[in-house]
Amino acid sequence: MSVTATPPNVLTIAGSDPSGGAGLQGDIKTFSALGTYATNVITAVIAQNTQGVRAVHPVPADMIAEQLDNLFGDVRIDAVKIGMVASMDVATTIRDALAHHRPRWIVLDPVMVAKSGDILVDRAGIRAVRDVLVPLADVITPNLPEAAVLLDTETPRTTEAMASLLPELTRLGAPYVVLKGGHLSGSACPDLLATPQGVEWLEAPRIATQNLHGTGCALSSAVTAYLARLPSDAHAHADIHAAIGDAKRWLHTALDASQHLAVGQGRGPVHHFHAWW
Repeated sequence: MSVTATPPNVLTIAGSDPSGGAGLQGDIKTFSALGTYATNVITAVIAQNTQGVRAVHPVPADMIAEQLDNLFGDVRIDAVKIGMVASMDVATTIRDALAHHRPRWIVLDPVMVAKSGDILVDRAGIRAVRDVLVPLADVITPNLPEAAVLLDTETPRTTEAMASLLPELTRLGAPYVVLKGGHLSGSACPDLLATPQGVEWLEAPRIATQNLHGTGCALSSAVTAYLARLPSDAHAHADIHAAIGDAKRWLHTALDASQHLAVGQGRGPVHHFHAWW
């Protein structure tokens, strides 16, 4: 994949993770590992570690607006990844800022359910993500519990049930949907990709590891980084498809390399810098 002459600037709009594996800290690591310059706007301060979420303190919408306006007023942003959004006010604040400044790429990871199973947003927050942010995004990357929350249905347990969600997800408005199948059982870990050209399975073997903390954040931020690295005139289906495939392969290697880390007593993080150390 072609790389621009200078590193592109990418932005994560997300909540924090003190343990460093997920949220904006994990996004910054992914962006940096993949050769892009990371910036961030924080949406929530979260008391979280590898074992779960203890508390969530949302940042007020007006402060998020200040962060966005201040950043965009100074830095050219090539691509944006949106993570945790807890309210309608915050969602509309983000939408208004991105509609005004419009970066080339917007990737939405609808973070509503932590890997521990903790629900991170209320019903109003769910509606905000679904109705305000999904139509804004070029790519969305829900896992199965998040897709079920978005569509107010049961979490799929089979590939057939997983595939049945895709028509409703695409109708929400994002042209590219990566429905992640990591919550399924079995030796495979398939993702389902919907594009304007059709639907296909992205197959991968399941890696035997408990270091799954922040995998969703890592994939969506890797997609963002690879999109940001595309030439400025690249918006073809093949370019976007390649970026998603590259991100999935990068995450697979980061998961495999996570055995070299020893972080926390619960679900450890992926190894974002596996290519570096």
